Amino acid sequence: MHVHARAITYFDMIRRSGSIREAARRLHVASSAVNRQLLQLEGEIGTPLFERMSTGLRLTPAGEVFSRHVITVLQDEQRLKTELEMLRGVRRGAVSVAAVEGLNADLMPAVLTQMHRRYPTIQIQVRTCGSEQAAQAVIQGEADVGIGFSIRRHDSLRQCTVGRFALGAIVPPEHPIARLSRVDFATCASYPLILPASELSMHGLLQPIIAHHRRTLQVLLETSSIELAKSLVERGVGLFFQSRLGLERELREGRLVHVPLDTPTPLCSELGVYVRAGRTPPAALDAFNRIVAEAIEWREDEERVALRLPRSGAQGTTDGQAEAGHAPAQGHGLT
Repeated sequence: MHVHARAITYFDMIRRSGSIREAARRLHVASSAVNRQLLQLEGEIGTPLFERMSTGLRLTPAGEVFSRHVITVLQDEQRLKTELEMLRGVRRGAVSVAAVEGLNADLMPAVLTQMHRRYPTIQIQVRTCGSEQAAQAVIQGEADVGIGFSIRRHDSLRQCTVGRFALGAIVPPEHPIARLSRVDFATCASYPLILPASELSMHGLLQPIIAHHRRTLQVLLETSSIELAKSLVERGVGLFFQSRLGLERELREGRLVHVPLDTPTPLCSELGVYVRAGRTPPAALDAFNRIVAEAIEWREDEERVALRLPRSGAQGTTDGQAEAGHAPAQGHGLT
């Protein structure tokens, strides 16, 4: 639950970290996003809150005064959240999750870490499977929540949250494509390719582009394993197509580069969170879904900063606002 401006949380993390970069790392967002929130906050207050020093950031006198206010606000928020959780019974319960493999690299560990910190007594069970399998697990009552890409509309599913992430070419940093800001498929096709197998929803997304390309492709491998594809790309065997999700560590460490595909219509992996339609989520499930929504929103913000895209308003829906049977399916992604 965040009942206060994001800038306050960012300010407090900068205060505790002593640097924008470290605050961004702990918040799992881009440094530029943290810096932008700080500059906006200082502009609204009308004075610098930190001294920029070679060893890091130090609170100014105005920053010291403001930090006391922020600490009080955040402590009051924590108290409010604790009292509400006790009323709603979030201190106990269990949540079963069916989620796709590509989220295991970063998003799911971040979500599960937050769940453990906020609700240490809630038991979580995670099953890794494909997107359609995740949907069926929810429909059949085998999972409380399913998280997957481009899940087909179904009357028995309700979409709680959705995020959209640009599809791009994945290459090692020394690859010629790595120097480009965007790349078309024809340029990618001049190099050896690793393509997603039909089990991955990216396969369907790429098929119209491949069919339109009249020249012969040098396809080294088709695979349903994201980890295998990443490993081969890093070794310089070929290039692969994927969103930034699942590549977080490799991108941070500079081992891989994500170059968005330049296409007439933007190609996006649509990541959705689904529960069974008509069900009133228990407190533990509601808490889990809120944390997943936060994680997806932060990653959308990070991608907008990385790709220098404008914020286009709410990208997703909160729990209870959209039925999967009526939500637009505008993209595909990895399963």
